[in-house]
Amino acid sequence: MRHRKRGRRLGRSSSHRKAMFKNLASSLLLTERETDEFDENAAKVRGRVVTTLHKAKEVRPLMERCITIARKSLQSARDAEEFATTAERTSDEYRTWRKSDQWQKWAEARSPVVNARRRCQQLLGDKEAVTILFDTVAPRFEDRPGGYTRILRLTQPRLGDAGIQAILEFVGKNDRTSTKSVKPAFDTVDDTVEDEPVTDESVSDEVSDEVADETAPEDDGDGDEKKSE
Repeated sequence: MRHRKRGRRLGRSSSHRKAMFKNLASSLLLTERETDEFDENAAKVRGRVVTTLHKAKEVRPLMERCITIARKSLQSARDAEEFATTAERTSDEYRTWRKSDQWQKWAEARSPVVNARRRCQQLLGDKEAVTILFDTVAPRFEDRPGGYTRILRLTQPRLGDAGIQAILEFVGKNDRTSTKSVKPAFDTVDDTVEDEPVTDESVSDEVSDEVADETAPEDDGDGDEKKSE
C-alpha cells in the first residue's frame, strides 16, 4: 500500500522521473524565448506545452515553486540596482567601483537574487530557462500570490497508446473572456413635455376640420384652363 506517499511513479525510476520533470518544466519556460521566423524549434503558442494529464499534474507544483522563488527575489534585484554601475568590466571605473563600499552594498543586496537563481538552477537544470524565468515570467506574476499555471484536458487521446492529453500553460495570456449580452436600448419619451388636457372644445374643433375636408370640392385641374379660354 502507498499510504501517505506523494506523487506518481509513472512507471519510471526516481532519477528518470526527476529528469523528465525538469525537462518538461524547462520546455514550458523556453516557449517564452525570443525566436525568429527561421527557427524550426519555435513554439506555436508561447507559454504552453502539450503532455499527458498525469505528467502535467506532477510538473505543475515544480513550476509553481520556481515562479514563487523568482517572484520573491524581484524586490532585492531592484534594491541592488541602486548601488550598481554601468561601467564595463575592463575599465578603470569598474575597478574603482569594485573596490569601493558601493560594491559591498550591491553584493549584499544582490545575494538573495543569486541564491534564488542557484535554487532554480538546481530545480530546472537549464540556464536559459532560468534566465527566462527571472527576466520574463516572474515579473509578469509579481502581484499574483499563486496559481500561475492551469491544466486543460484535451478530448482527443494521444495517438498510439490513447493516453489522456492535457495542456499546461501560464495563466493571464490565453485567458478566455466571457461577455454578457446587453439589453437593447429603447427610445425613451421626454418626460418634460406635458400632454395638453383634452377638452370638449378641442374635440369639436378636430371633428369640424375633418368634416370640412370631406365636403370640400375636388379640383380636377381643368378650371384654370376654362377660365383662360
